[in-house]
Amino acid sequence: MKKESDKKLLSWKEAYNINQKAFSLIYKQYPQMFTSKIVCVVWNALTPYVGIYLSALIIEELSTNRNPATLKNLVLITLISAAIISLVSAFLTKWRDTQCAGMHFKVKQIFTKKLLDMDFVSVDDIKTHEKLSTIEQSQSGGGWGLYRVIGNYESIISAVLTLLGGIALTITLFIKPVPESAGSLTVLNNPLFVIAVIIVMLAVTYISPMLSNKADRYYAYRADSHNLGNRLFSFFGFLGYRQEYAPDVRIYRQDIICDKYNFNKTSIFGSNGIFAKFAKGPMGLYRAASAGVSVIFTGFVYLFVCLKAWAGAFGVGSVTQYISSITKLSGSVSSIIGTVGYMRNNASFLKVVFEFLEIPNTMRQGQLPVDKHNDHSYEIEFKDVSFKYPGSDVYALKNVNMKFKNGERLAVVGENGSGKTTFIKLLCRLYNPTNGIILLNGIDIREYDYLEYMAIFSVVFQDFKLFAFTLGQNVGVKVEYDKELAENCLYKAGFGDRLNTMPYGTETYLYKEFSKTGVDISGGEAQKIALARTLYKGALFIILDEPTAALDPVAESEVYSNFNDIISDKTAIYISHRLSSCRFCDDIAVFHEGVLVQRGSHEQLLADINGKYYELWNAQAQYYV
Repeated sequence: MKKESDKKLLSWKEAYNINQKAFSLIYKQYPQMFTSKIVCVVWNALTPYVGIYLSALIIEELSTNRNPATLKNLVLITLISAAIISLVSAFLTKWRDTQCAGMHFKVKQIFTKKLLDMDFVSVDDIKTHEKLSTIEQSQSGGGWGLYRVIGNYESIISAVLTLLGGIALTITLFIKPVPESAGSLTVLNNPLFVIAVIIVMLAVTYISPMLSNKADRYYAYRADSHNLGNRLFSFFGFLGYRQEYAPDVRIYRQDIICDKYNFNKTSIFGSNGIFAKFAKGPMGLYRAASAGVSVIFTGFVYLFVCLKAWAGAFGVGSVTQYISSITKLSGSVSSIIGTVGYMRNNASFLKVVFEFLEIPNTMRQGQLPVDKHNDHSYEIEFKDVSFKYPGSDVYALKNVNMKFKNGERLAVVGENGSGKTTFIKLLCRLYNPTNGIILLNGIDIREYDYLEYMAIFSVVFQDFKLFAFTLGQNVGVKVEYDKELAENCLYKAGFGDRLNTMPYGTETYLYKEFSKTGVDISGGEAQKIALARTLYKGALFIILDEPTAALDPVAESEVYSNFNDIISDKTAIYISHRLSSCRFCDDIAVFHEGVLVQRGSHEQLLADINGKYYELWNAQAQYYV
């Protein structure tokens, strides 16, 4: 335990700094949310003392003078103040709840914004997603991270205000003297006795949350185990709910595999697992001791207050005031100590959050605008380009030299791992070359404004995504889209027949997440929508990565026969494993093990019987002969 805590628990200074940093981050994003919370905390922390004070006055009057007029006024004031407090509380609560609605999505948006702003080289790095997964598991499993920052600051502010209110109503408890007629109980007036009582109260108040914090550290120190258990449960516990897995689960009886994890008593959260052992052992003892100390404190407070009342220092009404206020005072001190402990425990989780949020963007953005030529005369050249992925010693591309101009039809072919997709990523400047340069009209593409350069490309990646928005929004990639243009692109992409059957045309929702009238689409139809999206953008270069992989032979033939009409005067770069689909291209580039080994037309490449293209062509053609 000791060694593990030394590794994971940050110093108090580090914990304070990182919590302040997290607070500033959230406040900057959502100032109204924090303002509403703080106002509610102030109101809820201070208003209970109004009731405590007025109740004490009523009880005091009942036990002494019993003046009907005074009692009537006190009761009336109590009722009116309670009504006002309730109305204001309801208003403030509604304001706070409105501002805090969708807290999960507000926190998630912070990470989403970072991902969208991050260099693709970082987004594509598995370490980035491992870090983000760790953050999400910590949040969902134990509520650690940014979620806890909000609650911690809310608790601190509430506790401090409650403490101030408690002091205001409790201070007279210690300064009101016991009359000399009380005999031996006059010892309660001795300053040393009063100091001793205060020290005991503070000590007991400190011990309770300290023990509770020690119990919580078992979760914090073993967050990795906790996250793993939560991840296993999230997957195997809900596998049967996943529609896309349903056939495999039934055919291969994967529910048996689930049983192994779901009913394993020695698993992380099982009855004989590590956290169960902690709960039965030290963690449970710390919790029990914390609760026991709290009870001891309550008994001590009652004893001290009642002794002073018995000795005649104050009346019975004040007993109610002092016991209530000192209990709240103690609770606030415990809350402060406990929350400070939570903040320190949470600091190690926040450290991971900021490691993710502060991943630097190192890709040069450039400043040159991309020239808009009226004749669309653009030329791209790869000049001695080599590339290896971060952390790898193997080159994915080696010494690639090639040129192509606008209006051409270039097919890129090769076996899996030959470098085709890497070639496209470099062309679109998702990565920078390790060696060599890529030129657009003779200028290094790194000199161009990054967003302007990317705007000249439209890409249908093999793993493209459609969203549960309307069909038109999926094509136009915006809320307000050009309906006529979207329809035209869908017809060009071969989606016209299905579009005519859709109940609301381009306003029909895809899938049913957001609309009961949403429609499901096949893989081939999804691919046509993705192609229409590419056409809608109107970019000069269209890149298609296996654009017909999910189409049936008839639909594929339709796309190829209309390819020139679909692409128009734009440059098309086409990646495919099916070499028969490359025949309509003017130029074919053949990659093998990261090297551009051949280039030419279909007829030229097929004439070289020793070439890679001939080998690949015949490997596929034998099944059609």
